[in-house]
Amino acid sequence: MTSIGILGAGRVGTNLARKLSAAGHHVTVGGRGPEGTTAHTTAHNTAHPAGPAPRIAFADQRTTALTSDIVINATPGDSSLDRLADLRTELVGKILIDVSNATRNDGDGLPGDLCYPGSSLAERLQAALPDTRVVKTLNTMLFMVMTAPEILATPPTAYLSGNDQHAKATVTGLLADLGWQPERIEDLGGITTARATEAMILVVPHILRRHGFKPFAVSLAR
Repeated sequence: MTSIGILGAGRVGTNLARKLSAAGHHVTVGGRGPEGTTAHTTAHNTAHPAGPAPRIAFADQRTTALTSDIVINATPGDSSLDRLADLRTELVGKILIDVSNATRNDGDGLPGDLCYPGSSLAERLQAALPDTRVVKTLNTMLFMVMTAPEILATPPTAYLSGNDQHAKATVTGLLADLGWQPERIEDLGGITTARATEAMILVVPHILRRHGFKPFAVSLAR
């Protein structure tokens, strides 16, 4: 069992928390509001309704980062860099899985441009957190596909970017717990390759405007 902290209590964070907890990991969700300052637990059991419900703890983000072996960044990408740079001490020696996209929104609230053109949020995080092993993944799909890739008619792709091979191997194991088959995980190479997958977010608003909020992923067809 791995201790996993998830920074961000929105749809992405809570969705990941439920699936990883059901897979047997100890999960803490870190919020930044007053409700996150007192740790508590809650039961979720979407995977096995007849069995014991997995428990998810809640804490503030600093405590979550400090007490977890692996940390997932599911905070809004346009503010992630400042937020996580402030947790540099707590993240020393940890694996940081970045699933966010740093974008500036158009008038309708959908992504319109990248915050870091010519770079990426993952690269900026790795530079700001030199003692943390950053791995970028799961940022090229709607949140429900992250934990249920089987819901798509065409098998989706989960891309990996990161400088540390051991960290990427660990993340690959967690992706398997989320339902990802090994042949659908594409290791692109070092952390600089994250700028390619982060740029894919620019296709998303056009798809959503045409087809609505339906599950999809930007995937590799072979």
